[in-house]
Amino acid sequence: MAESRDDPSVFWVDPKVRGVFPLDTFHVPRSLRKVVRRGKFEIRCDSVFNDVVVACATTTEQRQETWINGEIQKAYGELHNRGFAHSVECWLGGVLVGGLYGVSLGGAFFGESMFSTSTNASKVALVHLVARLKMGGYRLLDAQFVTDHLRQFGAEELSCRIYQEQLEEAIKSQAKFFKYPEFVKYQEVLDGVLANR
Repeated sequence: MAESRDDPSVFWVDPKVRGVFPLDTFHVPRSLRKVVRRGKFEIRCDSVFNDVVVACATTTEQRQETWINGEIQKAYGELHNRGFAHSVECWLGGVLVGGLYGVSLGGAFFGESMFSTSTNASKVALVHLVARLKMGGYRLLDAQFVTDHLRQFGAEELSCRIYQEQLEEAIKSQAKFFKYPEFVKYQEVLDGVLANR
């Protein structure tokens, strides 16, 4: 992380408790289930990865400061070029209106940041991320910190010891990030995610 957008330095954060989304019990609130099922947004993956990172780094009225500086943008761009970082994007009328990005290592995915310029777009991207991770055999979705916003989806806090054990097992496993999944199977997985209460 960086202290601010203009801070040239980067520092590491290792929380004493770690936020994760249990993939099998990921919760989609009822109103969001309706939005996802309506298919308002076109979902793409990795089509404009760097644009998603830039959008996540952009300050807004609600978010006056950002931890994403130029060094971090460059590092994630390189991870993407090497196949380790991915984005899930929501498009509306040909315009990128929301999304998220993160890093994939073995069967672990580390969600880094999300943005939205259209109501529910980042939440829809998160639901589609979970469906892709489940389809690809992932075992861990790391959210770093649990906020009230993430808690509504079932995010939990793990002690450092338990997190490290789960992380070690997840990284050893094989998983595949599906950019363009076979539609029928993906729809079944997505329906399963939406069915979680």
